[in-house]
Amino acid sequence: MDFEFHRIKRLPPYVFESVNRLKAQARAAGKDIIDLGMGNPDMPTPRHIVDKLIENVQKPRTNRYSTSRGIPGLRRAQAGYYARRFGVELDPETEIIATLGSKEGLANLAMAITSPGDQILVPNPSYPIHPYGFIIAGAAIRHIPAVDSQREFMESLARAVRHSVPPPKALIVNFPSNPTAQVTDLAFYEEVIAFARKHEIIVMSDIAYAEIYFDGNPPPSILQIPGAKEVAVEFTSLSKTYAMPGWRIGFAAGNRHLIGALTRIKSYLDYGAFTPIQVAATAALNGPQECVVEIRNTYKTRRDVLIESWGRAGWKIPVPPASMFAWAPIPEPFTSLGSLEFSKLLLQHADVAVAPGLGFGEYGDGHVRIGLVENEQRIRQAARSVKRFLADAETFVSASADQRKAASS
Repeated sequence: MDFEFHRIKRLPPYVFESVNRLKAQARAAGKDIIDLGMGNPDMPTPRHIVDKLIENVQKPRTNRYSTSRGIPGLRRAQAGYYARRFGVELDPETEIIATLGSKEGLANLAMAITSPGDQILVPNPSYPIHPYGFIIAGAAIRHIPAVDSQREFMESLARAVRHSVPPPKALIVNFPSNPTAQVTDLAFYEEVIAFARKHEIIVMSDIAYAEIYFDGNPPPSILQIPGAKEVAVEFTSLSKTYAMPGWRIGFAAGNRHLIGALTRIKSYLDYGAFTPIQVAATAALNGPQECVVEIRNTYKTRRDVLIESWGRAGWKIPVPPASMFAWAPIPEPFTSLGSLEFSKLLLQHADVAVAPGLGFGEYGDGHVRIGLVENEQRIRQAARSVKRFLADAETFVSASADQRKAASS
């Protein structure tokens, strides 16, 4: 029997798996690993949201199947969020659907709109579901370097369209970015929407980190651009905003045809999130928002501690303006090793886990992603370990080279 499956063969080996395996081995050996590798919020979900969940779990009939597009109150609450936050009016009946987190929505919309061989434009580096949701669906990916210059990005888009056969079907944008923490502005979105309308390209915008920002300048929505709803759909999530990652609640909003396509495919695949979770999510969106400010301020404090303490340790990290990540260049003299080998060494010799940039695309291989998912004390503890690790850099680099040479001989 042939157990080689087409879609599985299109997925490369999981880059993070070797680091995860070393992490598990170290913990089994009793080591205290400071894990900054996974973007898994560690703060408790605000009390009023948890209380609403408990209240509704105890009600009769809430254990029944829900609806895959989200209960009406939740969709209205998301429409209210867009109106307050972005000044964007959305029809909760036709322009919003609740998803099991933004990741599920992205993957299922990719499945809904993709024909085999479609060309999709994706930034590189990027969050893995952005390219691989489409790869699983049978698409071909054309990578756009995630450069700091918006002009260069638009020029890369233009080149990609000129040289793509067939013409690109869709474009992914993600600001604030995971993993790079880049942000953008409405002027950039204006260019993207004008470009997409001219070339008849669907735009899928991921703003899961829109509420985790530190410069007093809230990230915009692409749907603020006039005409955006003609070509664009946007994904949001409650995971980071309200510290609800395991609850799996997100949204897609925008173009009614794309929302309709996602609604139809989800109707075959799921019955939506557990109803009490949807009710609690409604309470999160409609309720007091001081908790969002507290969560944001916690990440800012952690960011500041990371930049200051790791900088003193000898690792200068660019200050991220948003998201719960720092995108850190591999320090000298480790740059020749690449992000995966460097991440392994850091774990083995400093007991600090980070995410190798290679896992987000080949253009990320000179960096690692550091998650702000430990408290300030643990971040400072990690800095002390990093300082000792960097002091012995030449020893570790030499030993790593010898191991690779022995393995290849």
